[in-house]
Amino acid sequence: MSFSRLFVMQLVGMVMLFGILASPGWAKTHHRTFVIQEATYTRLCNHTKNILTVNGLYPGPTISARNGDIVYVKVINKGNKNITIHWHGVNQPRNPWSDGPEYITQCPVQPGGNFTQRIEFTEEEGTLWWHAHSQYDRATVYGAIVIYPKLGTRYPFAKPHKEFTLIIGEWWNANITDVYNNAIQSGGEFQISDINTINGQPGDFAPCSANGNFISLYKSERCYSNKTTLQVVVTSYCN
Repeated sequence: MSFSRLFVMQLVGMVMLFGILASPGWAKTHHRTFVIQEATYTRLCNHTKNILTVNGLYPGPTISARNGDIVYVKVINKGNKNITIHWHGVNQPRNPWSDGPEYITQCPVQPGGNFTQRIEFTEEEGTLWWHAHSQYDRATVYGAIVIYPKLGTRYPFAKPHKEFTLIIGEWWNANITDVYNNAIQSGGEFQISDINTINGQPGDFAPCSANGNFISLYKSERCYSNKTTLQVVVTSYCN
């Protein structure tokens, strides 16, 4: 065997070994399906309307992963308008076609179509969120992203007794497409929402809040001893 051929084989072997050693064996690949579809919801007494949702949920499902994990999300559009999904706060190096901004980094998913987006959490830890990035469909098409530290690493604080995600959003009694179009045509601000929501529900100050309001109970000793972690996501006016 010639020296040059032996050298090439050794070099290839070293590259393959380095790739195996460098690959994160602790990382996982997750597969999720987001079905964009309309669903009927009632808020503030008797204000019932069809809203755009993911899997019929408002807010949508939470994506949970660890730093270093890869998540593939198949977006199936069963709605009646174009849609894109943006992963807010997640870097997408060399992967812009999965970032979500409509007609900027990718074409929208048309009604009846589907597209699989790839999200790799290379640096992120903590609580982020995902949302629609077409017109103002993010008003109802959104959810949380919870990214835990890598296995074998520690939290930057005492390990919590319990974790609870709060997603703060807004609800309009009017059709959200009309709200968007009126703002675009007038050049002014969006119509003020009728109520703020927590996990899709109004609070105690909302009319008829006793019917379906959001309630969460905590023991004071758990909270004051930093044993409960609240993962808060604020969705209002974010891109």
